[in-house]
Amino acid sequence: MGPMPRRTAVFVFVAFASAYFLSALIRAITATLSPTLTQEFALHARDLGLLAGGYFLGFAATQLPLGTWLDRYGPKTVVLSLLTIAVAGCAAFATATSFNGLLLARVLSGIGVSACLMAPLTGYRRWFASASQMRANSWMLMTGSMGMVASTLPVQWLLPVTGWRPMFWSLAVLVVMAMLLIAWLVPAWSKAAPALAAEPQPATPEAGYAAVWRHPYFRKMAPMGVFIYGRLVAMQTLWVTPWLIRINGWTALQAANGLFWLNTAMLVTFWGWGLINPWLARRGYSADRLITAGMPLSFFIIAIIIIAGSAMDIWAGVLWSIYCMACTLVALVQPAVAMAFPSSLAGRALSAYNLLIFSGVFVVQWGIGLMIDGFKALGWSESQAFQAALGVYLLSTVLSYVYFLAAKKS
Repeated sequence: MGPMPRRTAVFVFVAFASAYFLSALIRAITATLSPTLTQEFALHARDLGLLAGGYFLGFAATQLPLGTWLDRYGPKTVVLSLLTIAVAGCAAFATATSFNGLLLARVLSGIGVSACLMAPLTGYRRWFASASQMRANSWMLMTGSMGMVASTLPVQWLLPVTGWRPMFWSLAVLVVMAMLLIAWLVPAWSKAAPALAAEPQPATPEAGYAAVWRHPYFRKMAPMGVFIYGRLVAMQTLWVTPWLIRINGWTALQAANGLFWLNTAMLVTFWGWGLINPWLARRGYSADRLITAGMPLSFFIIAIIIIAGSAMDIWAGVLWSIYCMACTLVALVQPAVAMAFPSSLAGRALSAYNLLIFSGVFVVQWGIGLMIDGFKALGWSESQAFQAALGVYLLSTVLSYVYFLAAKKS
């Protein structure tokens, strides 16, 4: 199957983007609501980390079967089936009366939206020309950043007016509307579509994930998916807010404002990547080359944030924004992984890598909460506990980058 006509491709992108926007909003909304939920349900740091991580636990749990489903049944069928669970998850969160109820709802939500990025990327691997895939990936992530932006100040403004429960009923309705759009605009999947020209071909077809796990490029990128990409999402969707409030002394409204501008910066960054990626690719700037040159900036920025602690009150929001923008380089790995495999394996390759990412998010979100409570139990101050917890994860990201460099040279 050749590349789609431009007009059809735009409609397909918009349909998928509507669902991914909502999935990002559902993912990140707990960061803005964390002060309210902490007060209403008397949550500890470990509870807050587990609650936010529950979404990613559910998300990660579906990734291996998801890849097989995408390759077999196609993006449209799979994403529509799973989004029905997301509707149930939003309804369950709106009616929850205990921490366990909230956690179950977050797990259901994570399962329900788990195909909102992998489904379109699998489709783009077959439907879009190679030069357009990096751009489509970046602009899908830009759409996700729009959802992140919507989860900040707009949610904070609505909270005193509606309360947090009606917000989740509204999200359930919006997900149903996105499902109708996908059902209308996204084409059916052909199991035996011809491959695009110049794509890699397997020597023999494999039904499972063995070819994915054995692939040297996948292995090289795996630790960065867990620790660098995972930590980026963990910070963006949860721990930036408690840091700004508890370490820098910001109010909940100020923290929501900071998250608004952080996610706006991410939106602009992904938009920019989408514009320049085809130009960079034509000039030999691969994902590997860009990551090698740019990733150390993120380590430097997060080190400043950790060391400065409460002394960087005014500039904390700016530094967190720069840090997240620098980390967007690792998002270039996803389309690069997909293009390293034939289209018949694209769904499995993408979902396997996504499993690593969101397993990392779960580990980081809950792990930071556990470490903060643990360090405080040793008599450390809250500021010291936060700094030490983030220091541990900074070390893990540096080591994953070193592994990437070593694998690249071998």
